[in-house]
Amino acid sequence: MLPLLTALPDPVLLLGEEVTWLNAAARERLGEPPAAGAWQALFPPEPARLLTLAQARAAAGETVRESVTLPGSRAPVLATLTPAGPGQVLLHLRDTRHPLEVAEELIDGLGLGMLVQAADGRVLSANVAGQGLLGLSLAQMTGQVPADTRWRVIRPDGQPFAPEALPMFRALETGEVQRNVLAGVVIPREEGGEETRWMNVTALPRHAPGVVRPKQVTTVFADVTEEQRLRQQMQFSEERYRSLVEATSQIVWVTTAEGELLGEQPTWSAFTGQTEAEYRGSGWVEALHPDDRAGALAAWQQAVQSRIPYQTEYRLRRADGVYVPMQARGVAVTNPDGSVREWVGVNEDLSAVKAAEDHLRALNATLEERVAARTQELADLTRFSTLLLNAAGEGIFGLDASGRTTFANPAAAHILGYSVERLIGSLQHELIHHHHPDGRPYPVEACPIYQTLQDGQVRRREGEVFWHARGEPVPVAYVVSPTHGPGGEVTGAVVMFQDVTERQRAQAALEEAITNLQRSNAELEQFAYVASHDLQEPLRTVGSYAELLARRYQGQLDPRADQYLAFMQDAVERMRSLIQDLLGFARVGRMDTGLQPVQLEDVLRQAAQNVQGTLEATGATLSWDTPQTVWGHPGLLVQLFTNLIGNGLKFARAGVPPEVHVTAHQEGQQVRIKVQDNGIGIAPEYHERVFAIFQRLNRREAYPGNGIGLAICRKIVEQHGGSISLTSVPGEGTTFHLTLPLPPVPSRFGTTP
Repeated sequence: MLPLLTALPDPVLLLGEEVTWLNAAARERLGEPPAAGAWQALFPPEPARLLTLAQARAAAGETVRESVTLPGSRAPVLATLTPAGPGQVLLHLRDTRHPLEVAEELIDGLGLGMLVQAADGRVLSANVAGQGLLGLSLAQMTGQVPADTRWRVIRPDGQPFAPEALPMFRALETGEVQRNVLAGVVIPREEGGEETRWMNVTALPRHAPGVVRPKQVTTVFADVTEEQRLRQQMQFSEERYRSLVEATSQIVWVTTAEGELLGEQPTWSAFTGQTEAEYRGSGWVEALHPDDRAGALAAWQQAVQSRIPYQTEYRLRRADGVYVPMQARGVAVTNPDGSVREWVGVNEDLSAVKAAEDHLRALNATLEERVAARTQELADLTRFSTLLLNAAGEGIFGLDASGRTTFANPAAAHILGYSVERLIGSLQHELIHHHHPDGRPYPVEACPIYQTLQDGQVRRREGEVFWHARGEPVPVAYVVSPTHGPGGEVTGAVVMFQDVTERQRAQAALEEAITNLQRSNAELEQFAYVASHDLQEPLRTVGSYAELLARRYQGQLDPRADQYLAFMQDAVERMRSLIQDLLGFARVGRMDTGLQPVQLEDVLRQAAQNVQGTLEATGATLSWDTPQTVWGHPGLLVQLFTNLIGNGLKFARAGVPPEVHVTAHQEGQQVRIKVQDNGIGIAPEYHERVFAIFQRLNRREAYPGNGIGLAICRKIVEQHGGSISLTSVPGEGTTFHLTLPLPPVPSRFGTTP
């Protein structure tokens, strides 16, 4: 029997007054038995006392089981004592793993931190990943070793986190789970400076039976530094421009096994504006274009019934009412028995190609939400992540520290022309990144992906190529992010890339069109300027001789001759006015804008001086309420408002004194201005036509002018990056609506328009 006991992995001892025999496992666990003396010296006092009592019962013929605590074990050790002959007892010790050890091992594998604290806040344990994320050792957390006094926890607004407001202490105080609390950990650096890591914290109180106040709290936290940085950037952009941020390229949704939307769908709601009550079940179909609803619903029902991957295209109504072309893809998430638990899918905006980093941020945010929501379902999380990775339209592959591919999604294989099996295990740089776009060799040490494997920095690149299996270059934009081990060392990287061939073609076509348009506009402006300038000399000659004829022969010829001379002089004056207006129109496009902050009060004051004669002659009233400052050219703005005010004074109703009122108010990053008069008004069919050059709606005898003033106004406004339009009621008056930009906002990086 002794050979069998010797081979057991558990400690086994044969006890009498002393240790008669023990196996190798017992020697390794308890040490060598004393040379002389009682066997109790192998155990701490309390376990020795319990085992002595159990030995006496076993020696009397009873099999005794006792739980004792030994050094080095969190969980109790099960001791079994059985009779082994006269005066001898066989002692068998069996270690059991404490659930906390198992939990820490799983949490470490996920890269999550975990703390266990007593009711008084003392740290009882911390896993390896948690110590790394917090920048503190367990000894520092327990107070055995002093920590840097600069180490602190802050709120999202940068203010210190009061100890009583921390999630773990709130959980101890209230006895309730504190979920998804965002906290920043400020970690001092030995070389100077500080690093802030943002954590998503969940604190779980543990209660003893029958006790209201928790006896412990377990805190689980994940590093969401990158997500928090992106969230802050998006929040800043939203506040700055006072508008909703454009929906990400991926809308993530989850349905029941029967294919009905259920529960919160934040990205779907943000994009479509539908509430949960509106999209629940099959209500999401109402957000589709009416012509696409039947086909999209049929494709979805077929996928759910046959459990095949779902993929279709339709037009989805955005919250502002605009229909956006979408590609929808979905896959079934199955239970271990093969039944469908839920469907997970994404909608991708086909109207614009998002940069790869935008998609990565959206994907990371979505994955973070899914991890937080399914902390209790760790096995399912792996399956969900794999399915979502396969559904992504961008190429994604992982690398180990040596640069070998550890995984690749189907999109990566499709874009590069290799099978997934061929990619996995290959040196990534040698296979797909070995040459520059121009054919020059690409040294591995110069490769941004390789550099990330060395220094752990996130890098984004455009204008590079990966090489297809056929030997053809594939233009790509990619982002490479490092992966870290428990100790913070770089263990590999994840590369997400996108084929930007079509985007480059579209960009080149757009740039060519812009260049051609700019050249055409410049040539037209130059032609108008030169033509109008060169016309002045012959016109001046005709005008001079007409004036000489009138002075010398006025009254000496018959009345008809005098009338002809008057016609000639009037035509010369009208031609001269047309040429001057045409020159003014051309100068607007040729003038160096020299934009600067301009107070509208000063502009209106100068414009009022320019029309002072008309105001006095007609008894008109001009008023304004424009306290804002805009970004523009002072001279052009004075000309703009002089034209608009003069227009309101000129086109007055008979017998009604003209009134012109100018108001302005800020709207986002622009100033919206209204110039309102009580004149004859403009019929709706002419609201756009009046802004065209040389367009007149009234006889010259009734209202003088060349029909170019409003064309100049539109050109000035558009040159400032604004817009101009009008509303009018014939016989009541006209209101011109225009926008001008605010001055740029100064920042610590310089002036930002």
